[in-house]
Amino acid sequence: MRFTFLLLALLFFGVVVSAQAQSSLYDIPLKDIDGKDTSLKAYKGKVVLIVNVASRCGFTPQYEGLEATYKKYEEKGFVILGFPCNDFGFQEPGTAEEIKKFCSSKYSVTFPLFEKLHVKGPEQHPLYAALTGKASPVPGEVKWNFGKFLISKEGKILQRYDSKVKPDSTELTTAIESALAAK
Repeated sequence: MRFTFLLLALLFFGVVVSAQAQSSLYDIPLKDIDGKDTSLKAYKGKVVLIVNVASRCGFTPQYEGLEATYKKYEEKGFVILGFPCNDFGFQEPGTAEEIKKFCSSKYSVTFPLFEKLHVKGPEQHPLYAALTGKASPVPGEVKWNFGKFLISKEGKILQRYDSKVKPDSTELTTAIESALAAK
C-alpha cells in the first residue's frame, strides 16, 4: 500500500513538472493596463507583436507606426500588445491611467496595453524571461524601449527586432505578412 502511494505521488509529481516544462507564452499570467488578470490565451490563433513601450523616449513616435500597422493587419488576425516599461532611462514614470491617457490622446492607440512591467533585471517579468531567456530562439537582454517580438499564431517566438526597426518597415511588415499567411 505504501509503495503504491509513493509510486502514485511520484507519478503525479512527474506530470506536474512535465506540464510546467511544457508551458507556453499563453500560460504566463499578466495584468492589463486596468489591472485585470489576463494572459496571452486571448490572442491564441493570432499573430502577435509584443513591444515594450515608453512615453518619454526618442522612439515614442513609433506609437504612430504601431497603431497604423495594427489597423492595417487587425482584420487578418494580427494584434500588437504594448507593455509599458520604466527600465531604460526612467522613460515611463507614469501611472497606468497617465499612460492610457497619453497613448490615446497623443497617438490614438487602440491596441491592447498592459500593466507596467520589468523587461530585464532581478524583477524581470516571466513573459520577458521567456522571450529573452536561454530557451528562446532569440535570447538576450532587451537593450532599450520599443524592442519587438513577433509571435506566431501557435504562440512560438518567430523573430526579434530592436528599437530602431520601425513598425511599418518593410522588414517587419514582410515578416508579419508571412506569419499571417502561415497555415
